[in-house]
Amino acid sequence: MKAGQPRAGSAAAVLLRGVAAIVVVGVLWEAAVRAGGIKPYYLPSLSSILQAIAALPETYAASFLRTLCETVLGYAAGAVVGVVNGVLFHRMRLLRELVFPLFIISQTIPVIAFGAVVVLWFGNTILAKALIAFYLTFFPVTVNTLQGLEAVDRRQVDLLRSFGATPLQLLMRLQLPAALPQIFVALRLACTLSLLGAIAGEWFGDTTGLGVLLLQAMYNEQFVALWAAILMAGLLGTSFYGLVAWAERKVVFWRAEL
Repeated sequence: MKAGQPRAGSAAAVLLRGVAAIVVVGVLWEAAVRAGGIKPYYLPSLSSILQAIAALPETYAASFLRTLCETVLGYAAGAVVGVVNGVLFHRMRLLRELVFPLFIISQTIPVIAFGAVVVLWFGNTILAKALIAFYLTFFPVTVNTLQGLEAVDRRQVDLLRSFGATPLQLLMRLQLPAALPQIFVALRLACTLSLLGAIAGEWFGDTTGLGVLLLQAMYNEQFVALWAAILMAGLLGTSFYGLVAWAERKVVFWRAEL
């Protein structure tokens, strides 16, 4: 196998290691609760949590899919807008000086306050939850895109310009590819942020979603159901993060050669 060539089955190996780690954690969790006599008030056993999910599969599946939809919509919109913002701020310094401070100020607004306003505007809809997820996603992607573009070697830019490259060619063939590692750092971070935004949006009065299950379980002091919702949210967040990390390995393939 040539140097720098991706190893066959590496993705499968990473997946197997992840599954093995989850199994080990699950076994230790179950053993610790049973051996230590931990009360469900503090930490229920993993088997009781899985039984709670199995008892209401349609409810948990519908909530999982609803939160997933809200998260993905907000994440995708935030990623696209963030990259576009980063490119515009890199090209137009005046626009950066005028608008970027407003973005910073917007991030000082607590997500709960922003979410309340959005839900008042759009009601308890998927759009409202997706906007809250977008709110938490676009800013880190904007910042990292701008930083990645600013870090491109100026000599490489001048070299391509000397060969007659247009601004669009510079962007697509040099600047964006060079900024991709920085952009993906923000995209991985935004996985968690967008999920948090979607769940927080569901706390304002929805009927379906993992945030709704969390709130209902907390108010009714249903400890096992609370942990079941937490487990489903963790599964969603981990899967989403893993998918973005896999995409990063495929897109930024040259990092394995460094």
